[in-house]
Amino acid sequence: MLTAHGVTHPGRVRKNNEDALFWDAGLGLCVVADGMGGHNAGEVASQLAIEAIRGFLDRSRNAEDFTWPYGLDPSMSFQSNRLMTAIKLANRRVFKAGESRDDYTGLGTTVVVALVSDGRLTFCGIGDSRLYLYANGALEQVTQDDTWTATILGRGLGHDVKKFTAHPLRHVLTNVLGARAQIEMQVGERALDGDATLLLCSDGLHNALDDAALAEVLAGRAPAEEQAEALVQLALEREATDNITALVARVSTNGSAAKH
Repeated sequence: MLTAHGVTHPGRVRKNNEDALFWDAGLGLCVVADGMGGHNAGEVASQLAIEAIRGFLDRSRNAEDFTWPYGLDPSMSFQSNRLMTAIKLANRRVFKAGESRDDYTGLGTTVVVALVSDGRLTFCGIGDSRLYLYANGALEQVTQDDTWTATILGRGLGHDVKKFTAHPLRHVLTNVLGARAQIEMQVGERALDGDATLLLCSDGLHNALDDAALAEVLAGRAPAEEQAEALVQLALEREATDNITALVARVSTNGSAAKH
């Protein structure tokens, strides 16, 4: 069983909110996207991506009466194939929109998606929006950022993380939805045992709050709605300048109802 609630805020500085979020307990779906581009284009990109992802996952939920436009990967599960296809369709839609108008030059969006079905979590993150899992008293960042810093550190060459905290390229994205006709991605899958809490968020939240702050809020027994609102409010109190989005989802795999 999944229950969820999300909150988004433009932040302390920006007038527009280019973040978007969506959840559907019936689909077991949670999505957060952080758009970018020309004038007002960021919110267009994030909404288009979410619409495309939601639409395909809705059509494909029963594995009947639909086509696989990119074929099937036999090494992946049904849910992973669904999610991979949904993201590829979203990439195509955003990419085509970016080519349609001059003021949409640079159109793109990050996206992080969690799909929960039969006690399993299927997920994908593109860009620097993140998925966290809080379970058994511990917080884990499930997705990896597509940023210059994450790429360098991921090579395992013994770099000192502190040296990158002020680097001018630290937040440069190496992969976003809609920037190219084809998208590279990795879809992950894992079992969920017992009760767990998922947090999907844009970089406006995780740049303002470290893991300890996130874990402190998620460790409480407050409903998902209160936790999402508390996370955004805490980021605002710490003078977050970017758009801020937090989507908290409670997953129960032991037959008990999760709190709303």
